[in-house]
Amino acid sequence: MGSRGSHAARIPDGDSIRRETGFSQASLLRLYHRFRALDRNEKGYLSRVDLQQIGALAVNPLGERIIDSFFPDGNLRVDFPGFVRVLAHFRPVDDDDSGMRDPKQPEPLNSRMNKLRFVFQLYDLDRDGKISRHEMLQVLRLMVGVQVTEEQLESITDRTVQEADEDGDGAVSFLEFTKSLEKMDIEQKMSIRILK
Repeated sequence: MGSRGSHAARIPDGDSIRRETGFSQASLLRLYHRFRALDRNEKGYLSRVDLQQIGALAVNPLGERIIDSFFPDGNLRVDFPGFVRVLAHFRPVDDDDSGMRDPKQPEPLNSRMNKLRFVFQLYDLDRDGKISRHEMLQVLRLMVGVQVTEEQLESITDRTVQEADEDGDGAVSFLEFTKSLEKMDIEQKMSIRILK
């Protein structure tokens, strides 16, 4: 028990972060060490530059947008609890998670709906609650690069928006977005196994 308590004491607000994010004590400790390694100057927070040092984000076409998610409302820093809250969206869903949940408790950060909200905000740059054709085109352009022509890309964008846009307003709302991804196993696609 002494070993466990000493680890928890080193993580500020460790118990409340664990309850909020669903991470195990061991995972939280690994994330804390990773946070501290990224915080090379021991500032107690991470900046965009710190997160840009993560190799997987550097090669991800949506890496900059994922980094943006760590800095909501124009913040320039993310502390450890904020860092873990974002990563909790990528925590795999446990069998324990799918049981009866107290409806008075907030939905887990790694739930299907919260994963979808996270992905939606990667597309909805102006945060108006809709993915416009222009926003969809920007994301697709990032994802496919020069593998398709601009004409093909615009055609794919138009077809994607048209198929998802049920109310005919030329944009995709969050509800339309969730319906268009109904059959996709978002829980698996948005999970990083090491984040149990």
